[in-house]
Amino acid sequence: MTPAERSAASVDAGHPPAWMHGILRQLAVASAHTSLRAVPLDGGVSSDIFRVEGAEATFCVKRALPKLRVAADWRAPVERNRYEVDWMRLAATVVPAAVPRLLAEDPDAGAFAMEWLAPDRYPVWKAQLRDGILDPATAAAVGDALGRIHAATAGRADVAARFPTDALFHAIRLEPYLLATGRRHPDLAGRLEALAATTASTRLALVHGDFSPKNLLVGPDGPVILDAECAWYGDPAFDLAFVLNHLLLKGVWKRHWRSGYLHLLDVLTAAYRRHATWEPWEALDARTAALLPGLLLGRVDGKSPAEYLTDEGDRDEVRRFARARLADAPRSLAAIAADWRAASVGGPP
Repeated sequence: MTPAERSAASVDAGHPPAWMHGILRQLAVASAHTSLRAVPLDGGVSSDIFRVEGAEATFCVKRALPKLRVAADWRAPVERNRYEVDWMRLAATVVPAAVPRLLAEDPDAGAFAMEWLAPDRYPVWKAQLRDGILDPATAAAVGDALGRIHAATAGRADVAARFPTDALFHAIRLEPYLLATGRRHPDLAGRLEALAATTASTRLALVHGDFSPKNLLVGPDGPVILDAECAWYGDPAFDLAFVLNHLLLKGVWKRHWRSGYLHLLDVLTAAYRRHATWEPWEALDARTAALLPGLLLGRVDGKSPAEYLTDEGDRDEVRRFARARLADAPRSLAAIAADWRAASVGGPP
């Protein structure tokens, strides 16, 4: 049996894999007298994630992967794990209830442990959106938390120095979402390259980088934000555009709730805007609106297509909407929302 086969068999049997032992020693739960069960969790394309169950505690352990689990050849440095931990620590000083509690870190293994948040008390926002639970209070709380983190870190050289992750952000976000999409649409490649360049050169606040409904839990004390592997000091417009993109795409996936998703988009944006005082709103609004059609097209033809958009007719309608607005950039998020309401994407509102 090869080492890879032995590792897989160990995980299948419920035993913690070898790379996890450093974390377990830090937590003082690894000994000959301790029985632990490691359960792999679904949903991650960029990391190994386990729920570890012991007699006295249950917690979560995460390890970054060098090659992401997608069809395209998408690789990323595993040191992103360190910056994810740093993002969580910093965000906890701004919105303490919005991040899980860190328990241990093993930089050599590219892994860390955090508290386990049970799904019955902390449902995933993506699942709620899928099931038609369209709560404006949740959208407002999400926008509020994101705005607070951006505002608290805006213009801070000390925070920027902690996140020298330009190359990482390029590898995990700009290349797969914008530049790779440009290779699929050569006539728009220049526009997508310009969006990537503007984003890369805008350094204003701490960016999460994967601010998506799949990484947001709806907790009893507000949203809990996960998976900050793409943390970067740069353009806050990226986070806002990233989450709003998902609310638009949900209206293609679940067309009968399209108006509800658009209402959440409006509510989230308004809650976020109340904190966006580091620059004129018009400037941030314009950059976000410019990015949004690029990200829309990226979730169809980039390296990480939205897994729920399986109908090619739906994908073509997203392409048409996004391509038209890449060719003629919208002036504001309100303009995009109005166009989306009027368009045939996803069927009638």
